Amino acid sequence: MFQKILTFKTNNKLEIIDITREVEEIVRESKIKNGSCLVFIPHATAGVILNENEKGLREDYLNWLKEFFPKKDWKHNKIDDNAEAHLMSAFIGQSVLIPINNNELVRGTWQNILFLEFDGPRNTRKVFIKIF
Repeated sequence: MFQKILTFKTNNKLEIIDITREVEEIVRESKIKNGSCLVFIPHATAGVILNENEKGLREDYLNWLKEFFPKKDWKHNKIDDNAEAHLMSAFIGQSVLIPINNNELVRGTWQNILFLEFDGPRNTRKVFIKIF
């Protein structure tokens, strides 16, 4: 097994950050030829997906999420005023599992690893990468 933690900051309330290159580098560093790579987001107001990193599609995702989970009188907003961020995270999910073959991630041509911020900006966001 091999593990690394990516740490970075986010700049916007809603944001999508491509972390594919960083994860690929960790896979290469692991020297694990065949196995799996778990990408896990340890945050209740963020998520991770595999999809195309295209500007219009990123905007479509964020607009759709804002429409699907609008700012409104959610019960949790009485505590933290970020209920929609929690709902987005639960809907999108906080992990993806990607096969490794010949020390490379197995992914489709347009499948990038995208970190989704739902409650930014944040000074510290972490992504756990576990390769086994």
